[in-house]
Amino acid sequence: MVQRAGALQDLRIIDLTQALAGPFCTMLLADLGADVIKVEPPRGDLTRGMPPWPKNRDLCDYGGYFASINRNKRSIVLDLADEAARETFFRLAETADAVVENSRAGVMDRLGAGYEALSARNPKLVYAAIRGFGDPRTGQSPYMDWPAFDIVAQSMGGLVAGTGPPGSTGYPAGASVGDLFPGTLAALGIVAAIHAARRTGEGQFMDVAMYDGILLLCEQMVYHYSYDGRVAQPKGRGHQSLCPFDVFDASDGAVAIAAPTPHHWAVLCGLIDRVDLIDDPRTHDNIARIDHRDVVIEAISAWTRQRKKTEIVAELAGRVPVGPVNTIADIFADPHV
Repeated sequence: MVQRAGALQDLRIIDLTQALAGPFCTMLLADLGADVIKVEPPRGDLTRGMPPWPKNRDLCDYGGYFASINRNKRSIVLDLADEAARETFFRLAETADAVVENSRAGVMDRLGAGYEALSARNPKLVYAAIRGFGDPRTGQSPYMDWPAFDIVAQSMGGLVAGTGPPGSTGYPAGASVGDLFPGTLAALGIVAAIHAARRTGEGQFMDVAMYDGILLLCEQMVYHYSYDGRVAQPKGRGHQSLCPFDVFDASDGAVAIAAPTPHHWAVLCGLIDRVDLIDDPRTHDNIARIDHRDVVIEAISAWTRQRKKTEIVAELAGRVPVGPVNTIADIFADPHV
C-alpha cells in the first residue's frame, strides 16, 4: 500500500490540553498529519497515571487512556508559571498555526499567555479553547466559571434526559460523547480557522462549549420542542420518529433492525413470515407504526427471540438494515475491523 503524507502535514499545533476533549481534538489533527506538540506541566498530564495498564506495569510510563488519545504527538514539559518556561512557550507559539487549550476561562489570561498575548506575537495564530460553558470573548454564560466533565455536559445538554429505559430519569451514554463530540467540533473549527488565516493573514479566537456541543448532538430534541412543545423522555431502544428502528433481543444477545421505509418494511415482513402487517392499517406506514409501536415490536421480537444473532443477521443482511449488538471482544474479532 502506498503511504501518503497526511493532509495536514504543513500545520503545527501547540497542544496545552489535558483529560479527554482537548487531547482527542488534537489527536484527530495529529492523525491527519499535523505536527502536534503537547505541552505538559512538570507533573504531566493528569491522565498519564490512569488505567488500564499492561500486565507488567514497570514496562510502561503511562496507561492505555493516555496512549489512546495522545498518539502521533511530540511532547515537551513546560511550567507556564515560570517566566523562562513561559518565554519558551511564546517562541513555540510564534511558529504555530494554532494553540489549543481546555482550561477554565481566564486561567491562561492570568498566566499572561491568553489569546491577546499570543496574537500580539503571531497575528495569524488560531487560538482554540474547549471549555464546559464557553468563553467571555464569544458569549456570556452563568456557568462560565464552572468546571465540567463529560457527564456534566451530557446531563446539561440534554443527552442524559433522552437516554435509557422509558420511565427512568435518564442514563449517560456509554461513550464519553460529552468530551469526544466537542473535541471533534473543535478540530473542524481549527482547520477552518487556519484556512481563513492563510487566506486573510489574520488569526482568530474560537471556542467550543461542551454544553453547546451536546445540545447540537441532541437536534431531534430541539426541533420537537420548538415545533410541538414535546419534551423528550428516555426512549429506550427505539426512535420516536421511525419504526421499526430498534434493538431487539435475540436468544444469545441482541440485534439492531431498522425498516422504517416502505420497501424495507415489506421485505422484513416477508422474512419474518408476517406479510399480513404490510397492509394492516396499524402498521402499513411509518406514521401508523409509530402509533402502534407495541404491535410492531412484539411481531419482530417474537421472531428474533427464537434465533441467535448470527442467524438473524444471516437472514436479514443485505436486505434490511441490520447489525448485531457487539461487545468490544466481538469488534476485535470482526473482519471489518
